[in-house]
Amino acid sequence: MKIREMIETLLKNSPELGTFPVPELVSYARSNNVNGIAEFHGDEKDLFLAFLGGEPEGAIYIDPKGELFGDNAVMLVSGSEKFTLHDVQKEFIDAVVMGCRIFKKSRLETKTSLEMPEFGMKSTGIGNLTLIIRQGNLPQNGIRVSIRKDGQIVGSDVTTSNGSVGFRVMYGNYDCVLQDRNQMVTTRRIRFDAANTEIILEF
Repeated sequence: MKIREMIETLLKNSPELGTFPVPELVSYARSNNVNGIAEFHGDEKDLFLAFLGGEPEGAIYIDPKGELFGDNAVMLVSGSEKFTLHDVQKEFIDAVVMGCRIFKKSRLETKTSLEMPEFGMKSTGIGNLTLIIRQGNLPQNGIRVSIRKDGQIVGSDVTTSNGSVGFRVMYGNYDCVLQDRNQMVTTRRIRFDAANTEIILEF
């Protein structure tokens, strides 16, 4: 079952607590120590925010191109949305948050419709990043690749036989941590934008 279908099935059986814009949603959840999930459905996009003990702990963004989780999802909350909050049992919230944890809650708390990510207008956006790991001209299979933004891991995968891994992330600067089967670690800094979607890294 896809994650959207799983959450929507869960919410069908969960009572509504009200509909709120983002600042009021966070304030209400905290004031009432809510365990719940808030949903917003727009044109070709769905947003879900998970609250534990009143705190925003998880976020999921879904559009036709795929899914984003945690801080990357929060970056796409414009501040103009109105979320419907549902009361959900804590054990279900725990399971959801495991895969979409928010580390920078301040981004959600201070969101306004005019706020943009720090990268600048021309480079804001989201895309599919492909990293190709090589040693000399040889693609490297089985390399663990983690990408980090502001010290937080936003994606992790292992290279295939052609040395590639793919991530769907916001445009910007990332640290790439490469680790081989012998636990040797190399770190590279990359810039990802619309004109630079496939990057070759030497291991």
